Amino acid sequence: MTSKPHPKLILSLGNPGKKYESTYHNAGHLFIDYLFKKDHLIDSTLSKPTPNLLCYKSKDQRICQSLTFMNASGLALKDALKIHKFKPEEILVIQDDSDIAIGSYKLSINKNSAGHKGIDSIIKTLGSKNFWRLRIGIRPSKEKTRVKAETFVLKKIGPANKKILYSMFAGVIEKVIEKDTP
Repeated sequence: MTSKPHPKLILSLGNPGKKYESTYHNAGHLFIDYLFKKDHLIDSTLSKPTPNLLCYKSKDQRICQSLTFMNASGLALKDALKIHKFKPEEILVIQDDSDIAIGSYKLSINKNSAGHKGIDSIIKTLGSKNFWRLRIGIRPSKEKTRVKAETFVLKKIGPANKKILYSMFAGVIEKVIEKDTP
């Protein structure tokens, strides 16, 4: 098994609509937005959108954002698989993770959902857990007592925490997204 993904499909999870923009649950979408804002995807072209998926083609990758609600993320993956028959290990799903402190991330493959409903939906659609996951930490760092994820995942991310996330995103791009150069 490789220690680093070389994804052909990058799919971010989140919730659609203005109401959910910049919420902790949309950390995956924020990551993709960051890629575009920082000009990492200059040579990308928009593929024909579907009701469940917004997708760009960049070199040999498809970079997509789910347009479904988190619990129905498998519908977005199903649309992506209609475009191209990706193998599970060629897929990188970008998600929020309330068990990881904000500013941290974990890269994993072949793991259970740990209760993340979006990942449950992806596993069900794919019929496999053998796909890469970039798990972006969203747990507030100044928590005195552990609060349940549902109490904060739909809250807007404040400027200080957004800055922490963007700093982490910059490092993740080089370590996880960009391919090794010869």
